[in-house]
Amino acid sequence: MKRYLAIAALGVLTLGGCANSDIYSGNTYTGNQAKTARNVTYGTVTGVRPVTIQAGNENNSGLGGIGGAVLGGLLGNQFGGGSGRVLTTAVGGIGGAIAGSKVEDRANQVSAYEIQVRTDSGQDIVVVQKADTPYQPGQRVRMIGSGNSMSIAPE
Repeated sequence: MKRYLAIAALGVLTLGGCANSDIYSGNTYTGNQAKTARNVTYGTVTGVRPVTIQAGNENNSGLGGIGGAVLGGLLGNQFGGGSGRVLTTAVGGIGGAIAGSKVEDRANQVSAYEIQVRTDSGQDIVVVQKADTPYQPGQRVRMIGSGNSMSIAPE
């Protein structure tokens, strides 16, 4: 039984790293964005602030909660006897589900930058994207796209 518990724990931990955070990168395009004309404007970075993107439902598979419940239930089942074992199994399952969900939420967090830019036309905008390219105030940049589909790239 303990061997199965170790295998299950390893499986859940492995799946925890499967969240795709590249969708928040300024260097990644979706299939719908490829081969499509996009607006390009230019500007100067006026501020950069580190932030965290908490991925929403698009990355929440529920595997953290389910895996945690299974592991917690298996662990709780190792203790007590009779109705006590049933109780420890249930408590372990509930606690494991809560802990597993928290682990999955944490795995779905992405380090990002809030990049404030003054466009050449004088408008101030802010774009949040994955912190995979460093930006500095005074740096010239391109704003690619518009609205909720805009990314910042070095000029």
